[in-house]
Amino acid sequence: MSDRLRAVERISGAFARFIALEAASTILLLAATAVALALANSPLHDAYEHALHLPLSLRAGPFALELSFGHFVNDALMAIFFFVVGMEIKRELVRGELSSPSRAALPVFGALGGMVVPAGIYAALHWGGPAIRGWGIPMATDIAFAVAALGIFGARVPSGLKVFLLALAIADDIGAVVVIALFYATGVDPQWLAVAAAGLALCVFLPRFGVRSYGVYFLVGTLVWYATLRSGVHATIGGVLLGLLTPARPLPGAEHAPVDDLIHRLHPWVAFGIMPLFALCNAGVALDASSLGDAQTQRVAIAVVLGLLLGKPIGVTLFSWLAVRAGVAELPSRVGWPQILGASVLAGIGFTVALFIAALAFEEARFVAGAKLGVLAASLLATFLGVALLARVLPGQANRE
Repeated sequence: MSDRLRAVERISGAFARFIALEAASTILLLAATAVALALANSPLHDAYEHALHLPLSLRAGPFALELSFGHFVNDALMAIFFFVVGMEIKRELVRGELSSPSRAALPVFGALGGMVVPAGIYAALHWGGPAIRGWGIPMATDIAFAVAALGIFGARVPSGLKVFLLALAIADDIGAVVVIALFYATGVDPQWLAVAAAGLALCVFLPRFGVRSYGVYFLVGTLVWYATLRSGVHATIGGVLLGLLTPARPLPGAEHAPVDDLIHRLHPWVAFGIMPLFALCNAGVALDASSLGDAQTQRVAIAVVLGLLLGKPIGVTLFSWLAVRAGVAELPSRVGWPQILGASVLAGIGFTVALFIAALAFEEARFVAGAKLGVLAASLLATFLGVALLARVLPGQANRE
C-alpha cells in the first residue's frame, strides 16, 4: 500500500472517530441550547438568572477566589475546553495537517479570510459606535457543529474536504485565541502575569526531569490558571498555553504522546459535559419586546448574522482562491470550488466560541442579547444552507480515493 493511501486511511479513520463523538455531543449541545432558551422565556426566567449568579467560593491554602456559577463555567470549566483546543492545535502543528507549509497553506489562508472579512463587515456597521468591541464575535467557527454537519454526508465527502474543514477550524481557533489574548484582556497585572509565566516555564522543564505524574501537572496547571485569571488576561488563555506546551510525541518509554492520551481522556468530558453546560449558561436569551425591539440589539444581531452568514463563506472562499491563484496552495484531490464554498458556509456556524467572545466583548445587556441572537440565528441558517449546498455539489455515491 502506498504512503498516500496509508495517509488517507489514517486521516479517514481518525476523522470518522472524531466525527462520531462530535455528532453525538452536538445533539446534547442543541438540547442544552433549547433548554436555555426555554428557561429564559418562561416563568422560570428569574430562577434561571438567579442560578447563573449563585456565588461560589474557591479556596486552596492562601488562594481564594469568589465567582458566580456562570463565571465559574466561563472562566474555569471553559479553560479545560481551551486546554483541549490547545492540545489539538499542538498536534496539528507538530504532525498533523498544519505541520508543513504545503499542507497548511489552503486552510490557513481560508481561515485568515474567514476572520478578516466577517470582522470587517461587523466593524463597518458599528464603526465609532459603542458596540464596536463585538468585531471579534463573527470570526469564530465551531468545530463540533461544523464537522458534525459535514458528517451527515458520510462517505460522499472526499477525504480532502474533511481535512480542509477540520484544519480550517483548527487554524480559526488559533486566530480566536490570539484575538482573545490581545483585544479582550482588561487591566493586566504584571506580577500575576509573571507567576503564570513561571508556571508555564515549569511545565516545560518538568518532562526533562522525568516527571510523568498528571497530578503534578494538574497542580501546576491550576496555579497557571489562577494566576492568569488574576492577571487580567482571560483564564482560558492559560488553558490554551498549557495545551500548546503538552508534548505531542511519546516520551521515552511511553507508547502514546501525552496530547493523544489527554485528548482521549478529556474530550468526552468536554463534549458531553462542559460544552452543553456552557450552552445552558450562555444561550439563554429573552425573546421579548424589550430586547427584540431595541435598535442597538437589532443592529448588533444583524452585524453578527451578516459576518457569519456572508463574511465567512466570502472570506474563506476568496482567500483560498487567492492562495491557489498565487501558487502557494492547491485544491485537495476530488475537491472543486463548489465543495469549498459549501464547507465555507458551514464555517459560518460560530456558536460556542462566538458566544464565548460575546460574553467577553460586552457588559451592556442589550449588546449581549443582540450578539447571542445573531450567533444563534446565523449558526442555524449556516447549518441549513451549508447542508443544502453540499447536498447538491457532492457526488451521489461514496468517494473512493
